[in-house]
Amino acid sequence: MPKQGSLLAYTVSRLILALPTLLILLTVLFLVLRILPGDPVSALEAGRHRSIRDIAADKARLGLDQPWWIQYPVYLGQVFSGNFGVSLGSLYLGQPVLGVIAQKLPATIELAIGGMIVATIMGVGTGVLGGANRDKLPDVIVRLYGGIIWVIPVFWLGLMLQLVFAVGLHWFPPNLRYAADPVIYPPPTHITGLYTLDSLLEGSLDKFAISIDHLFLPSLTLGLVVSGFFTRTVRANLLRTINSDYVEAARARGVPEPFIVLRYAFRNALIPIVTILGLQFAILFAGAVLTEKTFSWDGMGTLLLNSIDSRDYAMIQGTVVVYAFIIVIISVIIDVINGLIDPRVRY
Repeated sequence: MPKQGSLLAYTVSRLILALPTLLILLTVLFLVLRILPGDPVSALEAGRHRSIRDIAADKARLGLDQPWWIQYPVYLGQVFSGNFGVSLGSLYLGQPVLGVIAQKLPATIELAIGGMIVATIMGVGTGVLGGANRDKLPDVIVRLYGGIIWVIPVFWLGLMLQLVFAVGLHWFPPNLRYAADPVIYPPPTHITGLYTLDSLLEGSLDKFAISIDHLFLPSLTLGLVVSGFFTRTVRANLLRTINSDYVEAARARGVPEPFIVLRYAFRNALIPIVTILGLQFAILFAGAVLTEKTFSWDGMGTLLLNSIDSRDYAMIQGTVVVYAFIIVIISVIIDVINGLIDPRVRY
């Protein structure tokens, strides 16, 4: 057995506690989809003039005519066995849900990573700047930035950036994940599904440049909105530690102020910041839905919106389940990182 307080024991306990969280998320998803009006069979058959008997037969074949207490264990069994079934919607009809998700997920991961890089650079940078210059002009500007950028709708910001940098200045493409003409500019060879990484693995700097060019505006949009929360969190935690006794002692010893801020105050404010960064990275996947729609980014967000339009239960369930798994996994990883940074949290 792992020794109490060890990193292994702490990691195992986090994984065990993550299971009820995942089960609650899956249960809420199951109930919400059954409460909403309509069903995939009725939506699919609309306009095809099929008889009520034929529609009922399709529902029986898919198990949608059964009461919820019979559907629920079947649903959980399919989720935990990785069997998400096949699509019932008109766009992906008959295609394996897991296969479609595997095609779309890399695009969302790439967008989320790009947004996280922007959010971390902007949020942590402005937060440290504000915390180190409390009540001075830089701090006032940082507080204004953090308050305004956080409440700006992500789709509106995306449209403004498209209008300025794509339509007005022609610096970046307005939409799509890669060049519009795949014949002249073929995408990189599929290895990981991440165009930037696949371009480097292929050794093609031209394709890497095209990938970055298309990724920049969506990542900037997503990252800027999230950075406002980072700014306020980093500033608040830095102010809490920058006036601590050990910081004052360092000042008394003549340690330079920049070194005090980064080596003493910021490091000890890092634990709550790491937690926030990790949780916000998970939230980025949800925010990516509107960003993908704004920039015609063919990822999980677009897949989810299309599935909702077509009442595709199987695809909606599969997409949200993947989101749930990602959020739970990231939460566990953040807990483990906190355990590495500060061993006290393991006890």
